[in-house]
Amino acid sequence: MTASVPGEPKRREAKREGGPRKATFPRRVRLLRHADFERVYKLGRRHFSASLTAFYLLRPPTQASGAPQGVRIGFTVGRALGGAVQRNRMKRRLREAVRLCGVPASVDADVVINPKKSLLSIDFAAVVNEVRRAFVVIEQKLVDKAGVATENRISRSQKPEA
Repeated sequence: MTASVPGEPKRREAKREGGPRKATFPRRVRLLRHADFERVYKLGRRHFSASLTAFYLLRPPTQASGAPQGVRIGFTVGRALGGAVQRNRMKRRLREAVRLCGVPASVDADVVINPKKSLLSIDFAAVVNEVRRAFVVIEQKLVDKAGVATENRISRSQKPEA
């Protein structure tokens, strides 16, 4: 048991009351299920950059009220990229880069990011730029695709039946 100093708040209380809050990566913006990862890999498209590959797939619209909105992101780092320490460092760098870039909310999509070995050796600002660029490209392609799908659906519904 540790001794407490009279008049000083306990550690837990001190963290909650003041000081900067730790930025989080909430569950609603993460891909968590294996089936979701597999669906993105099999049915999705890819965006390549120098230090990462992003797989992405437009999520079909659902009527459920609890359905996630916006982009959900998952990270996969294979054992071939290094030991546990290196793989965890890659995931931490990617999570922070995604958090700093902000997740695009204009499309409902699932994105899986696979880093390359070079992710550990490049400057963090370059990682942030690559993630930002990947999100811009993905958003443009998915908005175009969603717009074309909506136009096709509208034009089919407006055709007179013979």
